[in-house]
Amino acid sequence: MNCLAASVFPSSHTTLLLNKLSPLLLRRNRRHQSQRLHRRNYQIRAMRAVVQRVSSSSVTVDGRIVSEIGPGLLVLIGIHESDTDSDADYICRKVVNMRLFTNETAGKGWDQNVMQRNYEVLLVSQFTFYGFLKGNKPDFHVAMPPDKAKPFYASLVEKFQKAYNPDAVKDGVFGAMMQSCKRRSSHDAARLTSIFQE
Repeated sequence: MNCLAASVFPSSHTTLLLNKLSPLLLRRNRRHQSQRLHRRNYQIRAMRAVVQRVSSSSVTVDGRIVSEIGPGLLVLIGIHESDTDSDADYICRKVVNMRLFTNETAGKGWDQNVMQRNYEVLLVSQFTFYGFLKGNKPDFHVAMPPDKAKPFYASLVEKFQKAYNPDAVKDGVFGAMMQSCKRRSSHDAARLTSIFQE
């Protein structure tokens, strides 16, 4: 009866009732509270990518187009300070093999990847994926520092080019203030995180 009563009373009353429970239930309750706190504070620590189908996309720096693609994928990449080559390999493999396009011959949706359609890929570095508010100020300290992130991002671009076609994989200018312009072929976007490795 105490357990049932504790579940329907406000938190202040719940504390009083829990004090009357057996030591076993008290330990169980403390464990559940610890688990909830752990989930609340848990942060994914791995490379992130937001993938979007586009009819066309371009990146502009200082009013000048530095990179553009036709139909294909716009991929925004966030690099965590703890990322390794295995994270980059996973993101690359998943992006180029994701079946996001319609097979027009078979009439099947979500059936072909970017390589099967001979489409293009535009990669854009996005450190803000690892930003969070510290009070009212954004904090990006868990993103990989620029001096390490620049060569790491360059190696990621090379992985994409080797996995697919060097001429079909484009990227922006690392560290620059970029504006991206895109025509979406769909409102759908997919988010990948390298922590979900197979």
